[in-house]
Amino acid sequence: MKILHISDTHGKHHQLKDLPEADVVVHTGDITEDGTEEEVKDFIEWFGNLPYKHKIFIAGNHDDCLYGANIEGLPDDVHYLCNDGITIDGIKFYGVPMFLQDDLDGNFPELFGRIPADTDVLLTHQPPQGILDESDGINFGDYHLFKSVMNVRPKYHLFGHLHNTEESYCTFRRVRFSNAGSSVQGRYGLLKI
Repeated sequence: MKILHISDTHGKHHQLKDLPEADVVVHTGDITEDGTEEEVKDFIEWFGNLPYKHKIFIAGNHDDCLYGANIEGLPDDVHYLCNDGITIDGIKFYGVPMFLQDDLDGNFPELFGRIPADTDVLLTHQPPQGILDESDGINFGDYHLFKSVMNVRPKYHLFGHLHNTEESYCTFRRVRFSNAGSSVQGRYGLLKI
């Protein structure tokens, strides 16, 4: 299975051209700039028309209008993951969004603790602490997420959030990490499982 990983398009998804072939395209959040429903609708229409067999997305910190939302009427091949998962061709995907309210309420440790032990591909918006999370000399990753990833050990952990990290890929303790950062700047990942 080939997975195309994009993230942090901030409403500029229409600028993405000539994306590579893949079986699944994954967007790890910040689909909008201002967090409006209109931006989400535009993204879903664009995303649903992409020529991939399956399309998966989660929310990022810019996508606040999705907090507590129940998105209805998605095409059958488009999947919105919000602290839940989906299995595609035997590969188990699980997604944890990044909402400001969850951060303010201190919910992230519990949400990360719920990641199933049999997850193959973990999708989050924020990076784990110390892995592809450095920007301007500061590490912005989440410690609780790092602990959960090290406990679960998915094959892949895909995220975004930071736009100017030096590296986009690495492997640590047999987990392959991908930070697609800002895909409109030509940073996306093509992974093969």
